[in-house]
Amino acid sequence: QVQLVESGGGSVQAGGSLRLSCAASGRTFTSYHMAWFRQAPGKEREFVSRIMRSSEWKYYADSVKGRFTISRDNAKNTVYLQMNSLKPEDTAIYYCAADQYRAGISVTSYEYWGQGTQVTVSS
Repeated sequence: QVQLVESGGGSVQAGGSLRLSCAASGRTFTSYHMAWFRQAPGKEREFVSRIMRSSEWKYYADSVKGRFTISRDNAKNTVYLQMNSLKPEDTAIYYCAADQYRAGISVTSYEYWGQGTQVTVSS
């Protein structure tokens, strides 16, 4: 089992940057594929990015490709989401997710979820 705690959200102007962090509990962090999702008001939760256990394989939603970068530090049990060139449409609650076996782009692919961190981008 793993517990996830996100941090780093906040309010920025369009064009700005934020770095989200997701700290995982437990000693088996390297066993988990990790992902970021987001949910805007009135919308369904959507996939943003994922990173495999080995950190070699990363995947991004088209809407964030070239602007967001996912990474993980297995020594710190932490996964990051560097968000640059933020747009108002990036405003959402951002969630960290983990699963030992699956690494898809749907919410059903991940067993463990954090509580979320709010990101607000103003124009």
